[in-house]
Amino acid sequence: MDDLPGIVIAGASGRMGRMLVRTVLDSDKARLSGAVVRPGHEWVGKDLGTVMGGAPNGVIVTDDPLEAFAGARAVIDFTTPRTTLEFARLAAQARVVHVIGTTGFEKEQLIALEPCARHAVIIQAGNMSLGVNLLTVLTRKVAAALDADWDIEIVEAHHNRKVDAPSGTALMLGEAAAEGRGISLEGNTEAGRDGITGPRKRGAIGFSSIRGGDIVGEHDVLFATAGERIVLRHMATDRGIFARGALKAALWGLDRKPGRYDMIDVLGL
Repeated sequence: MDDLPGIVIAGASGRMGRMLVRTVLDSDKARLSGAVVRPGHEWVGKDLGTVMGGAPNGVIVTDDPLEAFAGARAVIDFTTPRTTLEFARLAAQARVVHVIGTTGFEKEQLIALEPCARHAVIIQAGNMSLGVNLLTVLTRKVAAALDADWDIEIVEAHHNRKVDAPSGTALMLGEAAAEGRGISLEGNTEAGRDGITGPRKRGAIGFSSIRGGDIVGEHDVLFATAGERIVLRHMATDRGIFARGALKAALWGLDRKPGRYDMIDVLGL
């Protein structure tokens, strides 16, 4: 077991963090070497298995990320943009693979990741599932085949506790549509419509967000023109798909050179 690559879960106490912990513990290809939570969290210094309501597993929860990263091969991070930037610098210092599932980044924050990628592997995606990344490829291809007479609208739905909108996945799909159409997403977006907005701008890529209940994640890419529509859809019913994809990314990154990668790279799409 000790010869398996060690994986650290950042934000281990969160909903996604707990799912990642269970996924790594169930894997026969990696071992859980560390769990990081925010400073002052009640889990600090305690056995992870115990605080998660099970048997002790020997992993002591820490709020010192650098110490945890130093004993690992990779860190999986679904936290917040500000925290992820801090972790990216520490992961680069420790030369460990940094898998980023965090969403809600500002453009400047994404640019700030670049220096870290000169020293470590960074794998970042708005969504870690195989199905969504296939949807991204299809969206790019369909957008490339259709002209601006076809309106593009990305409709996403998530649980009522999600704090960012549009979702990271929706933005990823929007970028794919823009690339297929040969335009920049920035400056060609329609989102947050309310009131008398006027007619839709020709060629714009629209976003609509739904929040409710415990929806794991649903994304539709709608292509609509006079008399016909095409809808590409992905529905997630199990949060475990994101954890399994993130672990796959971490293992894939172990043999790569420092740089920026995404799930399209991991899946060879």
